[in-house]
Amino acid sequence: MSGLGGLNKSPNGVVIGLVQLQLPNVVTKEDLAAQTEKIVAMVSKARRNMGTMDLVVFPEYALHGLSMDTNPEIMCTLDGPEVAAFKQACAENHIWGCFSIMELNHGGMPYNSGIVIDDTGELRLYYRKLHPWVPVEPWEPGDIGIPVIDGPKGCKLALIICHDGMFPEMARECAYKGAEVMIRTAGYTAPIRDSWRFTNQSNAFCNLMVTANVCMSGSDGTFDSMGEGMIVNFDGTIMAHGTSGRPDEIITAEVRPDLVREARANWGVENNIYQLGHRGFVAVDGGAGDCPYTFMRDLVAGQYQLPWEDEIKVTDGTGEGFDKPTRRYQPSETMEAAE
Repeated sequence: MSGLGGLNKSPNGVVIGLVQLQLPNVVTKEDLAAQTEKIVAMVSKARRNMGTMDLVVFPEYALHGLSMDTNPEIMCTLDGPEVAAFKQACAENHIWGCFSIMELNHGGMPYNSGIVIDDTGELRLYYRKLHPWVPVEPWEPGDIGIPVIDGPKGCKLALIICHDGMFPEMARECAYKGAEVMIRTAGYTAPIRDSWRFTNQSNAFCNLMVTANVCMSGSDGTFDSMGEGMIVNFDGTIMAHGTSGRPDEIITAEVRPDLVREARANWGVENNIYQLGHRGFVAVDGGAGDCPYTFMRDLVAGQYQLPWEDEIKVTDGTGEGFDKPTRRYQPSETMEAAE
């Protein structure tokens, strides 16, 4: 049940709108300002479109487009005019909003960041993409972990970005930290369509968690984004799906975080997020709580290496026109505290 796309809202429901935003061309500061105005207008459209909507979600690259331009003049900051405009739009329309910015980084390449603003205009969630889409994206790898907040109507809410969702560990981390609804924003184009669909469903089912997922839409003259707004229930069933890919269409559904909580407490079969840490509890009291996975132990020890590591050909972005990096990654104190 999606409440007819959220038109019929239940007392425990959270109505989500996914904006399949037209893919823009943003080159100058003036372009950035114009695209900011477009997004603000779409926040107002979302509110007019559906008075029951609690949260409107914009895709990755909604503000900057897919050029991968790292020009500092069009990079954003949390205290800059673009974020201020988004805050005002959420407050004026009494709606939560999820937005994408390419964030200025004085210490290196920009961050690909996502923010969630509440219906009073307060910044509630701030996330930096952990897994840039290599070798195509030049963004600095995220360093602040995956925050989980109390979202609309108290639902536990997390945000990941695009390629993040191809790593099952990302969705599991969101669920492990309590997320009942996971947003996934993206700029993906048509070759990723099938992978997009089945990972959105598997991320939901494997973690008993609603996933709300949306890409940019339309063409910028070079790239063709696919839209594909998808809201997937915690059992993996698709509740709403923007299959037309129509630019600026808003895909909506009501989701039920209370039923997520009920399933997590009551499911025996396929309660995988619990069973991962309680293997074989029918045979042994409480189940096995060890870590039998070599890749996990090696990653924690800084020794992650594939058996075919020496055969891998693409290990930097030079094939996409980027310079080979010269500095090593150093986790920030914030990331270490999150861990």
